[in-house]
Amino acid sequence: MIHSYRYLYGRTRPGRLLPWILALGLVGCGGGDMADLKSYVAEVKGRHRGMVDPLPEVKTVEPFVFRPEDLRDPFIPDEKSQEPEEEKVESGIRPDTSRPREELESYELDSLRMVGTVIQQGGLWGLVRANDGTIHRVRVGNYMGKNYGKIINIKENMIELVEIFSDSPGAWHERKASLDLAEASGGNK
Repeated sequence: MIHSYRYLYGRTRPGRLLPWILALGLVGCGGGDMADLKSYVAEVKGRHRGMVDPLPEVKTVEPFVFRPEDLRDPFIPDEKSQEPEEEKVESGIRPDTSRPREELESYELDSLRMVGTVIQQGGLWGLVRANDGTIHRVRVGNYMGKNYGKIINIKENMIELVEIFSDSPGAWHERKASLDLAEASGGNK
């Protein structure tokens, strides 16, 4: 009895049944009507075949020979475009960077507004409001704006100044600017 139990349920039995189970599965799939598949294959084979255009003719390109000995080296400066050092004209205008910066020089000139004048200590002082709302008292000789603007004149309705600006390294220029009392935007003139 032990021998038959092992024979029926032992390890050797499933290994022998597997080929039979696969064979039965394949027999079940075979047969049947394959007419629809055959008709589809016939329909695909009967379709009109398209024509492929011939490849374009390859054009031959004429070779180009680069001869650098006839050309200027781009990494060496051209003598014609270089100005000799003695011909360069310097205007002598430079900002005084050794002096201590004043508080109004940390603001753009466009953000400053003239709000009035006051006479104190025998002179006319200008009242300027910064964009943070603080009102500053200025006189001739003070600086304001980021372009080294020096106040040259204060009138009842205007503060005039001269700015020093650079348009290229080492080239400094002067321009006049003003803050008007009546002008709402306070721009440069």
